[in-house]
Amino acid sequence: MTGNRDNTSFPERSLILVDTNDNIIGHEAKERCHQGEGLLHRAFSIFIFNDKKQLLIQKRSNKKTLWPMYWSNTVCSHPFQGEKIEEAAERRLKEELGLKTRLKYVFKFQYKARFGEIGVEHEFCYVFMGIGDGHIRPNKKEVAEWEYIDSETLNNDIAMQLNKYTPWFKLEWERIQKEGYIKIIRS
Repeated sequence: MTGNRDNTSFPERSLILVDTNDNIIGHEAKERCHQGEGLLHRAFSIFIFNDKKQLLIQKRSNKKTLWPMYWSNTVCSHPFQGEKIEEAAERRLKEELGLKTRLKYVFKFQYKARFGEIGVEHEFCYVFMGIGDGHIRPNKKEVAEWEYIDSETLNNDIAMQLNKYTPWFKLEWERIQKEGYIKIIRS
């Protein structure tokens, strides 16, 4: 299935379950990981900037079970059972947006967020950053819209429309700015 841009979320694939120290403790179907209180599993988020230092963000497809039609970071997803996190991030960037670029790992963190009665994200998330100005070819089953946005405009919009953005994106974006990770990617 790697590289098949027609598939969306691969609900039948097994995700990597971890403990609070990120040790692998098992595997479970993606759908099961997001039910009830959620099962802690590995995930990743990608932040791609262009040469104008703008961040590429996307509006999630209306086909997404959790947070459909919310704006989020460039790409977010999960590694599958037996897949290295870096390989999964590169795979997903290509599947969702048709992009290929070098990614730099910046940090990881754990969070939990509930989407009403529909489901929950309970993730140990690895955050990657990269620079890319390639031609965007969005997978319409994954991405409703996309745009490049500068930090000031994004920060103002988040402050005015907090519920327009996914919870993990807001957490990650705040940390990226607070800890100076943007300077690393821009240098």
